[in-house]
Amino acid sequence: MTKRVVSFIQQTWFRVLFIGLVLFGITDAALRITENPNLVPTVILLGAFLVPVTFVIYLYQRFHHREFPVNLLAVTFMFGGVVGIVIAAVLEWGTLRTLSPVSLLGVGAIEESAKLLFPVFIFFRGKYRHEVDGILIGIACGMGFATLETMGYSLVSLINTHGSVGALDGTLLVRSLLSPAGHAAWTGYVCAVIWLERERARHPILNGAVLSAFVLVVLLHTSWDVFGSITTQTSVSLTVIQYIGLTAVALISLVLLTWRIGQAEKDKQINEEPLA
Repeated sequence: MTKRVVSFIQQTWFRVLFIGLVLFGITDAALRITENPNLVPTVILLGAFLVPVTFVIYLYQRFHHREFPVNLLAVTFMFGGVVGIVIAAVLEWGTLRTLSPVSLLGVGAIEESAKLLFPVFIFFRGKYRHEVDGILIGIACGMGFATLETMGYSLVSLINTHGSVGALDGTLLVRSLLSPAGHAAWTGYVCAVIWLERERARHPILNGAVLSAFVLVVLLHTSWDVFGSITTQTSVSLTVIQYIGLTAVALISLVLLTWRIGQAEKDKQINEEPLA
């Protein structure tokens, strides 16, 4: 039992999470005590990056038998996230005038498309061919997008509440903890299917399975936004509906991602076929 605990503690992802939590706690406490606005960027940075980075490292360690470069994950996380968030923000400018289901469907389609730009670029380079590679690339890009989005929402919440650290912490906590069940799961799932279908066809292909996966994550994304946009201040029943809806979407998203990860791990090619 002791060896298992030691082995668990020695995992890189656990150390990153633990050290990050300590640093965030210290910085957040200093902000609350001193009310020094210079600490706000550090709190937002640590709070937004911690869970996404930890999740990416965890999956990378889980697939440690794959010869996949860490620097590609880092580039995908940052560059893919920036490209996705900028393009999505520009295209959504005219879409988010209302929070109707139709406009939120447009947002879902735009964001899921924007997040795929960098992964698809890597896909057509053709070097990393296994489904596991697609999962890692998709999750890294999704988490990069989620991190930058969380930073933006956190700053807006701080401004709208006239500097409330509690509101800032709440936004960071909720969005960071839910990021694996949102952008990471959606982009990771679509990329898994894209890479898997290429493995089966022996060449890049846009078929019904790929299109169905994309439509599915757009609908999940839209459902998440629809439930999240429900105004619950005046109705307990609406609050219940909101939480049930968000929980259902999160669980479905995580189940889909977990299923694809499990299937990818069973593929004998992961251990047998060398990289090109």
